Amino acid sequence: MGTKLASNFLGTNLTNLVRNTPLVRLSRFKGLPEGIALCAKLEKFNPGGSVKDRPVVWMIEEAIRSGHLTPGKTILDATSGNTGIAYAWVGALLGFPVLLAVPKSASLERKKLLEIYGARVIATDPLEGSDGAIRKAREIYEAAPDKYFYADQYGNPANWRAHYESTGPEIWEQTRGEVTHFVAGLGTSGSFTGVGRFLKKKNPDIRLVSVQPDSPLHGLEGLKHMESSIVPGIYDPALADENVFVSTEQAQSMVLRLAREEGVLAGPSSGAAWAAALQLASRLRENGRKALVVALFPDGGERYLSERFLENLSGAKT
Repeated sequence: MGTKLASNFLGTNLTNLVRNTPLVRLSRFKGLPEGIALCAKLEKFNPGGSVKDRPVVWMIEEAIRSGHLTPGKTILDATSGNTGIAYAWVGALLGFPVLLAVPKSASLERKKLLEIYGARVIATDPLEGSDGAIRKAREIYEAAPDKYFYADQYGNPANWRAHYESTGPEIWEQTRGEVTHFVAGLGTSGSFTGVGRFLKKKNPDIRLVSVQPDSPLHGLEGLKHMESSIVPGIYDPALADENVFVSTEQAQSMVLRLAREEGVLAGPSSGAAWAAALQLASRLRENGRKALVVALFPDGGERYLSERFLENLSGAKT
């Protein structure tokens, strides 16, 4: 019986599970205005635990189709952590070695996951953030271009197309086309660009709100302060209807509040998106408008448990 069951069983490639993440309405948060629905797109439910699974699968599949990634080559890129984890598990699945330039400031949990999946890591100056990692990855590639497939998540159009073809349509379908505002942080800008372009095509009246750290020196892994950073090649500064700047402290405070008031364990970049969504909701309430706001939550809080802001929780104020 066991042999027959095994022979008839049709499994699925793990990459096929990168999509269809849940959209949940958060309704217990203190101070939520009436008439405004606030929802979170929970990307932690992708196989690799973050929104970055989407662009990595699209970029790798496109590279294989185009012949840029062939057996014997190593996948190379710069990452603050989540994209690297996606490269690592996809590389392991497909049999490609992975080399990543990662800031030393990346969380312990992210670095451990990279190690578990077998990726090789070159640590870069934490004070240079993702920009330092980008420069290192470019340096490695330029020294031996035939050895690597340099995925270049910051400039690869397959990054934003992944969200145009998957995340955007999912949000449209999950809200039955009633979404009025989309809120997302800017890192590579792929998720904001892809989802934003799709939603604007479906309904030009949908408002797009981008979120950035309020300072060049910040603690929000994965997010970029565009004015002081290497601007991603795929970034479209004309796309956002509104830009919101959030402090590290605001975002970290929201991590605790989301956990304690909604039961959602999210990362700091999700906290930043939620802080921006709340600011938006307050303004909409003042104008007497009804709305359905969707905030993108890139990953879960499990990857930040060793971070300093989560110490001494017994005395933390929420």
